[in-house]
Amino acid sequence: MILTPDEVQSLVQARHASPHSLLGMHPLGGGRGVVVRAYLPNAAKVEAVPVHEPAMPTILLTRLDESGLYEGVSRATDRVYAYDLIVTDYQGHQRRSRDAYSFLPTLGEQDLYLFGQGNERRIYEKLGAHRRVLDGVSGVSFAVWAPNAQRVSVVGDFNGWDGRYHPLRLLGPSGVWEVFVPGLGEGTLYKFEIRNHAGHIVLKSDPYATFFEVPPKNAAIVWDTKKFSWTDDAWLKRRSEVNPLRSPISIYEVHLGSWRKKSAFESFGFRELAGPLVDYVRRMGFTHVEFLPVAEHAFYPSWGYQVTGFYAPTSRFGTPEDFQFLVNALHEAGIGVLVDWVPAHFPRDDWALAHFDGTALYEHADPRQGAHQDWGTLIFNYGRHEVRNFLTANALYWCERFHVDGLRVDAVASMLYLDYSRREGEWIPNEYGGRENLEAIAFLREFNHLVHTEHPGVITIAEESTAWPQVTRPPYLGGLGFSLKWNMGWMHDTLGYFKREPVFRKYHQNDLTFAMLYHHHENFVLPLSHDEVVHGKGSLRGRMPGDDWQGFANLRCLLGYQWLFPGKKLLFMGGELGQRNEWNANSELDWWLLQAGPFHAGVQKWVADLNARYRAEPALWQGDYDHDGFWWVDCSDHENSILSFVRYSHEIAAAPAGSHSISRPATHLFVVLNLTPVVRYNYRLGLPKEGFWREVLNSDAAIYGGSNVGNAGGVTAEPVPSHNQPCSAVFTLPPLAIVVFRAEG
Repeated sequence: MILTPDEVQSLVQARHASPHSLLGMHPLGGGRGVVVRAYLPNAAKVEAVPVHEPAMPTILLTRLDESGLYEGVSRATDRVYAYDLIVTDYQGHQRRSRDAYSFLPTLGEQDLYLFGQGNERRIYEKLGAHRRVLDGVSGVSFAVWAPNAQRVSVVGDFNGWDGRYHPLRLLGPSGVWEVFVPGLGEGTLYKFEIRNHAGHIVLKSDPYATFFEVPPKNAAIVWDTKKFSWTDDAWLKRRSEVNPLRSPISIYEVHLGSWRKKSAFESFGFRELAGPLVDYVRRMGFTHVEFLPVAEHAFYPSWGYQVTGFYAPTSRFGTPEDFQFLVNALHEAGIGVLVDWVPAHFPRDDWALAHFDGTALYEHADPRQGAHQDWGTLIFNYGRHEVRNFLTANALYWCERFHVDGLRVDAVASMLYLDYSRREGEWIPNEYGGRENLEAIAFLREFNHLVHTEHPGVITIAEESTAWPQVTRPPYLGGLGFSLKWNMGWMHDTLGYFKREPVFRKYHQNDLTFAMLYHHHENFVLPLSHDEVVHGKGSLRGRMPGDDWQGFANLRCLLGYQWLFPGKKLLFMGGELGQRNEWNANSELDWWLLQAGPFHAGVQKWVADLNARYRAEPALWQGDYDHDGFWWVDCSDHENSILSFVRYSHEIAAAPAGSHSISRPATHLFVVLNLTPVVRYNYRLGLPKEGFWREVLNSDAAIYGGSNVGNAGGVTAEPVPSHNQPCSAVFTLPPLAIVVFRAEG
């Protein structure tokens, strides 16, 4: 035996950090031949047989002791050659395969160098599990970052989940461990068995896994996410040519498990949803869908916001190709796809990222930096290059492999502030003594830069609930670089207003007008999201005061105000139905309501008509962020709770993604809200130009469940100045309604 007893024990006990230096074939030097070693405790006989060079010797390996370590020596050559191991077990069964310890590393020095810098943009092609062909041999390479581990093995259904069979080698100071296992293919179940920093053996999921078992199981599955045949080239080309800030964006926010269900206990899969979801979104006229997080998550009630598999669409609804099929189908229908992305935190599950190699690897060690107070989760260490690389590459991965059109970043405020949800003494200031998380800021700027430059047309959206400046301004101007930001202030003020009885609204009209005071500070999305219909808040319909007639009239006003106010739009599923109950992630939407009288179907038709008018009128989206794209005509009639404003487009419209090119002249739209149940007759309002103004939308129309009060097709503006406008007209304002007029000629 050439090995020392300590070396033998390090292999038998799976403690050696560089098993490739002992296992496999090695020259003995000095003309003494070669030695072959393999650890095969269940083998009765082992031979090393040459593959490419028949003249090379076949070497019989001898079992050294009861440990299962085999060793064989040949004096016939001093040169290492390619060989197979022929292994015979005690039942006489024989298998032949290339030795896993006869291959060079699958990661090069450049890969490791860039990863150590945080700049390997496609690290997901290097780390994780990947099918490869090396020297004509098919197999799977496994690589994982665990710099403080004493030993790492890959275990799975292919080796009896025994960490002694396939220990990985540590690649220098990179902290990356790697091995190539011949004969494995797609569908292989695996985990990493880690002897961690403290010497404890733990089973961990692969941070870069692209597919998992259906929860609560958590083994990773070897899977290739590059094999899907996409047919959305035309969509991607159009997307890259359009400025999203000057395009219509109305987003239907969807929780995949509860939009529609097969039964009370079974959800539809990605592929099964594609047909009905495409048909519905297209019929309703939304430009985009936004999925609550689709990345793998063990805890279903988190709705996906506690991610355990950042690179894997959840297996609850199918394979990665099934999700790609859904995205592709939406793109073919001209519908964009946004996904919620969660780089702010991750859960404490002991089999996932937490304390990965026995140390605080992905998170901060100090709980004042690394523990999230509100959600019981852990916070990423954005200052660590490899962690930053994990996240930036993940964003690019969803854009590249799944063709998503945008990433809505959850909980940005919690990333920006070191004292977020913390009391004095519970946080650590930055190097300048401030509360700003400088490392998170740098990460967000890098993420936005990479996404926008590598995938033109993809948008990034910040859920940021504070007054942090320049969230949607480019990094070179000192901004964070997001395309859009949720306007949480507009949402809170608007919902606060609409929940009031109409008799009290005259005291709170500023709630509806305040948003324009800061509107031009950012590129805003107006969200009525899932967060507003959970945790005891009730549904949107449930917040509206009055009986059914008034409640639904108020809801139509709310949605109309959202669609006609400057900014892009987002509505959570069920809002368009006037759902009465608070959202329940365990059951589908109350679709039966559409047959329960005129009000629910009326709201649904109202939203569809709002979308149709919105998409058809450049005035409603082209100048969202221009100073002359909106102006109040009169917002001072508090006593009657009446507001009016103009939406204006002065340019020829560009082609929105998913549509044919269009060319329209400049347009004016005039919007009036009457937010009490009193009809206002002979109400004069100023208008910017003379002539006929056609009534193109009226939320009080009978087809929406209203009382059908209106203006007989429109009004004629006379050259009578009013409200600082050169012209004016006399209107009939229906009760609890929003009415839209379009200038003709």
